[in-house]
Amino acid sequence: MRMRPTLSWTPPGDLPPGTTDLGVVTDLLSAGGVLVLSGAGISTESGIPDYRGEGGSLSRHTPMLYEDFVGSAQARRRYWARSHLGWRVFGRARPNAGHRAVAAFGRHGLLAGVITQNVDGLHRSAGSEGVVELHGGLDRVVCLTCGAVSPRSDLARRLEEANPGYRPVAAGLNPDGDADLTDDQVAGFRLVSCAVCNGVLKPDVVFFGESVAPQRVEQCRELVRGASSLLVLGSSLTVMSGLRFVRQAAEAHKPVLIINRDPTRGDAHAVARIELPLGSALTAVAERLGVPLDDQPEGAG
Repeated sequence: MRMRPTLSWTPPGDLPPGTTDLGVVTDLLSAGGVLVLSGAGISTESGIPDYRGEGGSLSRHTPMLYEDFVGSAQARRRYWARSHLGWRVFGRARPNAGHRAVAAFGRHGLLAGVITQNVDGLHRSAGSEGVVELHGGLDRVVCLTCGAVSPRSDLARRLEEANPGYRPVAAGLNPDGDADLTDDQVAGFRLVSCAVCNGVLKPDVVFFGESVAPQRVEQCRELVRGASSLLVLGSSLTVMSGLRFVRQAAEAHKPVLIINRDPTRGDAHAVARIELPLGSALTAVAERLGVPLDDQPEGAG
């Protein structure tokens, strides 16, 4: 039996206070070998809300749970109606200064790798290479019956054809690309099935309550083993899928730094937590290091 996932975390009163000193981040990156672990907070400046920050979506929205999706046709209808609408906005999101800074650090040989808990693909769009998408990507769709993987753009076209004129007004957008719609707005939405085998389609992402593939976890653990330090960007580290890598780095006596406006579940393992907006903080660090953000070769990204 699957356990219900941890969606919230209450900070204890004995966490170390945050700081606004970027010197420790600059020093960490200048030494090289930094592994980046990013969360939803790095994408808020691209117009994608986070789960737990100020105004985070968990205050009004419960993400789709794996057991609900696979066990209920109505849950799948609800998910795809909301996600189809959300994709129209989500799919147009563009990398912000934080994503571009991470890509620039990688191009200048300062990183050991990038792990992201996000499903928005913005690190890839910014030009980061070899990004491990811990929770998958919304730009892909997988069939639960035959395993075929297809582009989200293909599904979006098929859903448009099956639901002509579907233009409900959503109350908001969530980090998983799910738009806030009422039951009445979802009713009547027509699903489509796998074009290969007529099976059930699922976004190629890890839902809450679903396990990350063991080989992907091991790939991340190997990155932690090979890194000199770990830099966490915009994650509350509430769920174990990201927190375990912070714990692994700390147990190996590798420095952990966190840039996040609010306390995180990993603060006790960190050298420091910097309480600054990610875009401006990483841009400032890049300037101190003499790393231009937008020096990609023509055609990159």
